[in-house]
Amino acid sequence: MTAYFSDFDNLPLNQSTLRASALTCVRGERTLFTDLDLQVSAGEWLHIRGENGIGKTSLLRLLAGLTAPAAGSISWNDQSIVADASEYHRNLLFLGHRDSLKEDLTAFENLSIVTALDGVTVSEDEILFALHRFGLRGREDLPVNCLSAGQKRRVLLARLLLRKAKLWILDEPFNALDVRAVEMLSELIGEHIAAGGMAIMTSHQEIPMPNGRVVQL
Repeated sequence: MTAYFSDFDNLPLNQSTLRASALTCVRGERTLFTDLDLQVSAGEWLHIRGENGIGKTSLLRLLAGLTAPAAGSISWNDQSIVADASEYHRNLLFLGHRDSLKEDLTAFENLSIVTALDGVTVSEDEILFALHRFGLRGREDLPVNCLSAGQKRRVLLARLLLRKAKLWILDEPFNALDVRAVEMLSELIGEHIAAGGMAIMTSHQEIPMPNGRVVQL
């Protein structure tokens, strides 16, 4: 097993905390949830669960600062995430279940582009390492439209190894993955948590990792 190495700032672990208080989410004329409180700190992760359409993805988008709550507040290290959005997003990696790749580009080219957009400087070897970690050795230079749905998902998830964020917010990260890929992703998330990272994710399946809590919507 190749180790996962964090690249976090020298922030004391007990100061890395995301906290949401009395959140209310409204979509159209429908209230999805109200007065929701949650907290996750360094070395912890949350499993957001609930029926389809109940607001799991909407909650993740609120926590990622992509949409605003109808009521309530979200803070990172006791500061509102809207007070210094750039600082918060520097510590955040959000992967949505609808994230897509440029089909005419290779897996390697897709990761090169997304890391550049993230403002992250990575070497060719680091990109190759990330793809190989997710079982894509030999497929680095194939156009994405030649890959299966599960392989495309692995390309997206390889970004986790390149964008060294403290907080991972992952929407259905295990979708379209085979058993081995699920194991690899679980190992990677576990390494991230053990290194003082944090994660919030949705999934329809059980996630056998320590230090997790379930938030039921």
